[in-house]
Amino acid sequence: MALENCLQLSTVCTTRVGAAQYYHPFSSKEKLIVPTCNGLKKSGLKFSSSSSFARPSKTRFQKSSFVCKAREAVDQVQVVTDASWNNLVIASENPVLVEFWAPWCGPCRMIAPVIDELAKEYAGKINCYKLNTDDSPNTATQYGIRSIPTVLFFKGGEKKESVIGAVPKSTLSATIEKYVDL
Repeated sequence: MALENCLQLSTVCTTRVGAAQYYHPFSSKEKLIVPTCNGLKKSGLKFSSSSSFARPSKTRFQKSSFVCKAREAVDQVQVVTDASWNNLVIASENPVLVEFWAPWCGPCRMIAPVIDELAKEYAGKINCYKLNTDDSPNTATQYGIRSIPTVLFFKGGEKKESVIGAVPKSTLSATIEKYVDL
């Protein structure tokens, strides 16, 4: 999960009419201090402000807050490659769904929205990845992928099941339910 996409800093300023003081939430005179933790890069944070920039009067109060955008960060199908396979799939504590696909594959394009929906529905319970067989042929060969789209399910680093072809969402959901700890 990319923590850079997880947090958003927002500044809220309310004003009171009467005085002639101008306040900009991120003026050059103000130094923004953002706490960090392992893996969090300040440069990846997104800033938004909801204050009035038309010469308001006196600033009544200023409040900054962090808004967690974690669900939006993890409910996306991420890319896995030969190089990242062991870290993302084999070492995962959660069950993993991996779609083997290629950009030129028509049925792969048909099943892609289904995989996206499943990633959103099961966010936090499973990890969903896509592996482009053209870009990462070693992993595809290792698991005997001869037809795409193929969806493999892993739990505890072991391949548990495979589903070949553009199948309905219900088929994939039923398979996921076998491996999700409720």
